[in-house]
Amino acid sequence: MKKQKKKKENLSGPVSTIVGFIILISILSLILNKIGFQGYQTNIVNGILTDSIVSVKNIISSAGIRFIIGNTVTNFKNFEPLVLLIISLIGIGICEKSGFLNTLFSPLKRVKFGVIIYITILTSLISTVIGEYSYVFLIPFVGVMYKYLDRNPMLGILVTFLSITLGYGTGIFFNYNDYSLGIFTQNSATIDVDPNFIYSLSSTIYIMIISTLVLSFLLYIVINRFLIPKFSIKSKNDEELIESKKGFTLALLSGLGSLLIVLYMILDFNLPGAGLLLDHSADTYIAKLFSNEAPFREGLVIIISFLMMIIGFVYGKVSGNIKNSSEYSLGLSKNFENLGLLFVLMFFISQLVAILDWTNIGVVIASNLIRFLSHLQFSGVLLIITFMIIVILMSILIPDTNAKWEILSPVAIPLFMRANITPSFTQFLFKTADALGKAFSPIFIYFIITLAFLQKYNLGDSKKISVFGIMKLIIPTIFMITVFWFVFVSLWFLIGFPIGIGTYTTL
Repeated sequence: MKKQKKKKENLSGPVSTIVGFIILISILSLILNKIGFQGYQTNIVNGILTDSIVSVKNIISSAGIRFIIGNTVTNFKNFEPLVLLIISLIGIGICEKSGFLNTLFSPLKRVKFGVIIYITILTSLISTVIGEYSYVFLIPFVGVMYKYLDRNPMLGILVTFLSITLGYGTGIFFNYNDYSLGIFTQNSATIDVDPNFIYSLSSTIYIMIISTLVLSFLLYIVINRFLIPKFSIKSKNDEELIESKKGFTLALLSGLGSLLIVLYMILDFNLPGAGLLLDHSADTYIAKLFSNEAPFREGLVIIISFLMMIIGFVYGKVSGNIKNSSEYSLGLSKNFENLGLLFVLMFFISQLVAILDWTNIGVVIASNLIRFLSHLQFSGVLLIITFMIIVILMSILIPDTNAKWEILSPVAIPLFMRANITPSFTQFLFKTADALGKAFSPIFIYFIITLAFLQKYNLGDSKKISVFGIMKLIIPTIFMITVFWFVFVSLWFLIGFPIGIGTYTTL
């Protein structure tokens, strides 16, 4: 009996589960290819709606095997989330080693734990303004914070992951994601229904702010009910670090000075050095900051890590926690401790993502779901809920938000406009459903990263970290928030509140 249980635990480990997904996807690609499973994808090409056939490719074939063997190293080498995470860990590591984070978090020990939980939730929701960078900084950062507060870091990590993911579709501030999705929204609206439609970033600002605030309180209630009781074990920080008020002040001043230099370089003014990090070919400021050609977007992780390295260096030297360059160098790797599993998981998940992309399974399934949506005769709340369910299902296999909206918007936007629903509200519905789909997905990249950090702080092997074990733990929270979103958007639509400046749910 014990041997069977141990074997089951070994098979349910994160690596074994991802390998199982790879095998499953490979077999599925073989079956779907043999039965000729395909779909029709609608795209906008040179201002014209075009349909193209998309078929499932068999990875268990000569072409598929050549792809796997020939691209395994490339898939891992070019896996962006891993690169971003490594850079962020360098900055957080030196701030931790220097003792700066210990001093920074010390006052929070006197704050009620419920307040800490709410601060974690609200900060995570607001952080979505920087997109997926919020995962690579906040997840390790919050883990360290909870450790220094003598709380269970695993709880903080899960609260952060859930808050970022479930709130990814909204946010108090619009971001580049809204801009890039808005381009597809405008093209889809003008090509088939209203040639005069213009998408505005402020068109959903009211519903974004209100939903974020409501969601933060609801998440606090649900997490207290379903998650906190599961993590009663507290952490005990045994590190002996020297605290220095002078060092803390000088570190903050050095960080502030560096930050002011960065802010100057993103000012859109005609001054020497100003706007150095902007894409001046873009037409809006948010696009100048976060377009694919903007140095600021590409270098944001580097900038934040560099600021942390400066702060850590100053505090470490003044406090005496870092005595020489050798200790500083070692401090840069401080946050990599007990993270060997992360690199193993990233290797296998990078292969899974590449295989999914190559086989076209996600795109073909998505195109059939879109085709089903286009034949619906629904309107109003029924259309809204059905659309969100379809997007949730799509997001489990296609995590890329922009790629999904590119193939969905040419069908969804005209369909909703003919149902008297505005394109801006349709885009907001898509964003919220996309976030929910990622939360439900066991192969979402940042969920896998979360597993690695949970293992890092697994106190005394108190919990077996597995894909389905953690999913089972967080599913009640995800389900409750899903119900909230369905009710929230339905009520907003029925009442007819404005969703942004000069924009309503209906045309």
